[in-house]
Amino acid sequence: MKVNVHAVNFAVDGKLVDFIQERMDKLEKYYDKIVSADVFLKVEKTSEKENKFVDIKIHVPGDDFLVKKQCKTFEEAVELSAESLERLLVKRKEKIRDHI
Repeated sequence: MKVNVHAVNFAVDGKLVDFIQERMDKLEKYYDKIVSADVFLKVEKTSEKENKFVDIKIHVPGDDFLVKKQCKTFEEAVELSAESLERLLVKRKEKIRDHI
């Protein structure tokens, strides 16, 4: 799957990009028709500890799924987003299977 990582207002390091790619690739075992994923990483300058935002948009034929999470670290936010996407993709797969 093609994963595009977009960092807003900061430079992202290679380890984080590798982590995101690896985690997004795991989604393909839940739904194999994923075309691509766009991952947006943002840091808000606030006094709160949970200032890391991750938006993940998954493109599948006929639909797009968008998940947004806010956490203390990007890794945690990506992990939570991926878990949400897993549930969405399983629902989508079951829905398509029911129509056949």
